[in-house]
Amino acid sequence: MRFEISTELNYRADQATDLLLMVEVAAMHDQQVVESCLTINGTPPTRTMNGTDAIGRRAWAGATGDFHAEYRAIVRIDRRPVAIAGLAATPLRDLPDEAIPYLWPSRYCEADRLEAMVCREFGDREGGDKVLAMMEWIHTHVDYCVGTSNTATTAIDTLVARQGVCRDFAHLLAAFIRAGGMPARLVSAYAWKLDPPDFHAVVEVWLDGAWHLVDATRLAPTESLARIAVGRDATDIAFMTSFAPIELVTQTVDVRKLD
Repeated sequence: MRFEISTELNYRADQATDLLLMVEVAAMHDQQVVESCLTINGTPPTRTMNGTDAIGRRAWAGATGDFHAEYRAIVRIDRRPVAIAGLAATPLRDLPDEAIPYLWPSRYCEADRLEAMVCREFGDREGGDKVLAMMEWIHTHVDYCVGTSNTATTAIDTLVARQGVCRDFAHLLAAFIRAGGMPARLVSAYAWKLDPPDFHAVVEVWLDGAWHLVDATRLAPTESLARIAVGRDATDIAFMTSFAPIELVTQTVDVRKLD
């Protein structure tokens, strides 16, 4: 499948600030970037760096007054839906180096505080079946509600409030999975059929020797997700990090299927 992706960010900074953008689709084994162009205030970025785990690319930018970034890409995705039911959890001692950091708690995924609950609710299941049970629990007990959380909301906050957006669903699912003894990392992505269109947050879980995409919100088909970045939590996958206050003017994300 080929997708055309376009993003425009318009912000306003009252004082000079540095920005770190991460909006470009990552080149990976199951997604090929056919065309890609990022411009910041009309010109290409002057300095870039690899994302977490060398997946994706961050671009440094500066903002003083009006700030405009535009991204256009055509991406080919070759990924079939994978049923994780029945997939085995990898024994901890056999995990690859890249997966080990995703066993641990992080700022927004307080897995260590959820171990008792996860043992009580999901302790009779293993591997992919356990992950599916966690996703079903979140779908049943947490409402998707725009405007009910903010950039400080953690997995525990979402568990208490029982509402949130995709970022909150992903944080809670990742925290559950880590508390259950399996690696889980957050993923930012462009999502076809997501309504309303926006940057989307999902999870990858390490099962049976590979990463597998799962979406607790059920809002977009995982086989059409175009990954941007991966990381411990929203800290690592934010599409824009500002080092001083900055005001949103307009922001658009559009994903269209070409064939």
